[in-house]
Amino acid sequence: MPPAFSAEEKARITGELMDAGYRLFTAQGLRKTSLDELVAPAGIAKSSFYAFFDSKEALYLELMLKQTGEVKRAVIDRALLAEEDTGEALRRFLRATLGELTTNPLWRRLMTHPEEMQAVARKLDPERVSAMADNPATALTRYVEEQREAGRLVEADTEVVIGVLQCVLLVPVFGERLGEPALRDRILDFLVDIVADGLTGGKD
Repeated sequence: MPPAFSAEEKARITGELMDAGYRLFTAQGLRKTSLDELVAPAGIAKSSFYAFFDSKEALYLELMLKQTGEVKRAVIDRALLAEEDTGEALRRFLRATLGELTTNPLWRRLMTHPEEMQAVARKLDPERVSAMADNPATALTRYVEEQREAGRLVEADTEVVIGVLQCVLLVPVFGERLGEPALRDRILDFLVDIVADGLTGGKD
């Protein structure tokens, strides 16, 4: 039976498990990360891991929930929804999201390896996974639908508009092919302007 931990020990170990999970899941993904690797920094036995999380998928979900909330505030609340002009709002959203993908390795992992979220969803309680519902993707979809209904976006299906925006966000995955960082930044900035102007069609 795992040993009993004091409240102080629980807080410390939970933090260490979260830190280890962030580092390991980012570097090698969910499947390749073992319990031995997760518990080593905390100095606890594998059996004690389950006093903190039901599974490594549960730990992964906690990290995703934390990331989702932080990213949503950065790219939706403080970027997309902070600007009334639709074209400028899309520019702010794309630039903020590109920034997150550049500086936030776990979020980049989540965006480029959707199969890991699917693996988590298969193993966890659907109600727990549903906590991910309020995320940047669903907020963006609501925004696009509202802007289309208001006539501020070009006539295209919501899925098409979202897909175009996602295409821009995929560019950093292959960014090294665009040349040195300074040139890559100029290309991305120009692409953001082209896409925002194209999707609004000069309606604002």
